[in-house]
Amino acid sequence: MTTPPTVVFGGTGFLGAVLVRELVESGRPARLVARRPRWPSWAEDSDPLEILEADIRDPRRVAEALEGAGAVVNATSLYVASRNVGFEDIHVTAAAALARQVREAGIERLVQLSGIGASRDSASAYVRARAHGEIAVMDALPKAVILRPSVLFGRNDSFLSNLARLTRLPAIPLFGQGHNRLQPVHVVDVARAIVRLTGADRPERYLFELGGADILSYREVLSLVMQHLGRERPLVPLPFAAWHALARGLGWLPEPPLTRDQVILMQSDNLVSEGVGTFADLGMQPRTLRESLPACLPDI
Repeated sequence: MTTPPTVVFGGTGFLGAVLVRELVESGRPARLVARRPRWPSWAEDSDPLEILEADIRDPRRVAEALEGAGAVVNATSLYVASRNVGFEDIHVTAAAALARQVREAGIERLVQLSGIGASRDSASAYVRARAHGEIAVMDALPKAVILRPSVLFGRNDSFLSNLARLTRLPAIPLFGQGHNRLQPVHVVDVARAIVRLTGADRPERYLFELGGADILSYREVLSLVMQHLGRERPLVPLPFAAWHALARGLGWLPEPPLTRDQVILMQSDNLVSEGVGTFADLGMQPRTLRESLPACLPDI
């Protein structure tokens, strides 16, 4: 009997691409869906992998992507809004529409990617959209799994790579005092968790928050990166008001290096909550940031 594919919307993104590889390497058929899909460099012709061009906002193409699927993962994300597409369009409207189509197709499992800290009361439009998206998806498909990872890191990521570039400066500006706490999680660990959540022996929980083994302040993360790279730079506190002003000044760029939503996220802790599903419920032990640095930043 042929195993139905797991469909990954956003399959060329940082997490989506890793998830597709983990599915294939575990022997599970995968269908990579993206607006501009490309055949992964690691894939061979014999791999149980399909690629499909589709915009998550196009119900006809979404229906084609869902045909014969056994599970669905929505890893589509928008980090910078524009005049043409906003956070609500992708994280709420499109996510809810996908959940309805999954339900109508009779597919039993949908994993909706969100993020730790998703809140309808957040000052961040991005974070609010994530929270409203969770509600909209659950309304459409009550047994959908909501997955909230902490900040992702891994090879060729944006988190550690950007910090490594900061260490080239003569002094490194901190968000405030740099005391906000993070629980960075390896992208491969999250991908493997999703493989389990879309498998036959998945736990019957519907809300998971996934954080790594380390709880570190932003200041401590920077210190670890400098230590790994053999660089020593002074860390200079910078008030959040200055960061907000800088983000506003950069907002006119098509791909700004800093956004107001990113500054807001750095003003609070980003840690796994109490009473939610975690790696422990999946029988997994996430790796630490410290032990992962050599593989994540080998050439910087």
